[in-house]
Amino acid sequence: MPLIQLKTILKPFFLEDIGHGDITSQHLFDYHTQGTLTLLAKEEGIFCGAEIIEVGFPMVHPLMQINRKKNNGDQLAAVDVIATVTGPMIHLLQAERVILNLIQRMSGIATRTYKAVRMVKNTDVKICDTRKTTPGLRMLEKQAVRSGGGYNHRYGLYDAVMIKDNHIAFSGSITNAVQQIKSKLGHTVKIEVEIETKDQLLEAISNKVDIIMFDNCSPETIKRWIHHVPKTIITEASGGISFDQLPTYANSGVNYISLGSLTHSAPSLDISASVYR
Repeated sequence: MPLIQLKTILKPFFLEDIGHGDITSQHLFDYHTQGTLTLLAKEEGIFCGAEIIEVGFPMVHPLMQINRKKNNGDQLAAVDVIATVTGPMIHLLQAERVILNLIQRMSGIATRTYKAVRMVKNTDVKICDTRKTTPGLRMLEKQAVRSGGGYNHRYGLYDAVMIKDNHIAFSGSITNAVQQIKSKLGHTVKIEVEIETKDQLLEAISNKVDIIMFDNCSPETIKRWIHHVPKTIITEASGGISFDQLPTYANSGVNYISLGSLTHSAPSLDISASVYR
């Protein structure tokens, strides 16, 4: 994770919460009062957020002493200690909530991803995310997916071509869209096309795209169509796929299954923060 980018993300979060200062802690403690904060798992899951701890606390005060016991991707049991941090009590409490919220969110996504990956463990299919992330948190949420054993789809509109139904409708056809993009785009960027019908599938294949997404297609439909796809083209299933359907989709022959629910529907993992002298 790029630490410069992470600091840029964290700064407005701290400013939003701290404002002009923590008026409660500032009236209870002086700036020399030292304490230790413990981050503790309250339920089982997969941890993610090591960089948040390592970068976040020193942003609030440079002399924080961090003893981190868990790495991204580590399994957590209830009452596992994730990290302890020693420093000025005022600054520990200023940093606590932002950091806790983020690692709870990231660990929840990692845990949900891990569950999805486990459901297809006996197949070659890979579980990946989508762009259905929380604005401002995409880098963190995609890190969480990787920590849970999943893979990242494109990061944004800028790093891969994905021709969707609206692009096709306004371009007139898949052929028109693909050929126009190929005539202008450099050779290092992959082209993915969404298809919903067999005719669209065959058209995408004839245009030698890099990736074909079976969008809102049933596993049975994919099984009937996928033999048309050459091995040189990567295949992906997407569109409202539930966890219960994962084993069936994994056996349809696709290479990837993309799930927006990894990020938009993951509950935060229960993690607590407590301080003592």
